[in-house]
Amino acid sequence: MPWSTAFDDPVRASHKRKLLTLQDAADYIMQLPEDAQHEAHWQTAIETLINAAETGGGWVMFARIAMLRALNADSRGR
Repeated sequence: MPWSTAFDDPVRASHKRKLLTLQDAADYIMQLPEDAQHEAHWQTAIETLINAAETGGGWVMFARIAMLRALNADSRGR
């Protein structure tokens, strides 16, 4: 599956930003500070995004869930 594959439902990263595709999610993570990218919840999101891009199917749903969990973990830490 290509990185342009869309999530079934967009991932809301902020009030103004929605992540529509696997590529949007990957770009979002790459814009985080490097130390944040190495946190376990973001590493899980990265792994599931890669699996979704390579395999498709249910991995796209798992990648969406991993992104939501990582965003939620970050919001609790602030």
